[in-house]
Amino acid sequence: MSYANYMATYTEKIARTDAALAAALRVSVARLTRRLRSERDPRNELSVGQLSVLGALYRSGECSIGELAAHERVQPPSMTRTVSCLEEDGYVVRRPHESDRRQVLIALAAKGQQTLLADRKRRDAWLAQRLRELSPDERHVLREAAPIIERLATA
Repeated sequence: MSYANYMATYTEKIARTDAALAAALRVSVARLTRRLRSERDPRNELSVGQLSVLGALYRSGECSIGELAAHERVQPPSMTRTVSCLEEDGYVVRRPHESDRRQVLIALAAKGQQTLLADRKRRDAWLAQRLRELSPDERHVLREAAPIIERLATA
């Protein structure tokens, strides 16, 4: 039996209940996440958390510390420390909020964007190669599943 057939049979058996599907997805997503982390750009010195902050800024534009903390599900003091480190190394910049001078806004600096995009490019290339090894039907299933997985991730 091929690995693909084994996995199809395994998934069919294990995912008959919502609880079993949850367990199968949790394990699979965790393994894929670890594998993608191992494909990071070797020149990238940032932690996964720091890279995640850069990604949030890339997607959302400039944000306050509180907004970033809420997005990353950490406390504002933790985000303040992360942002301070990123700022010291030139990955982000701070500027005063226009209407509320007590707040600062954090924006992605050119170095932060270059680092983030280089890291993503390397991991995307690895994943694209793995996807090319799948059948057209398997890629179709993943195209259908990707938005659903994103909804789960942001719930």
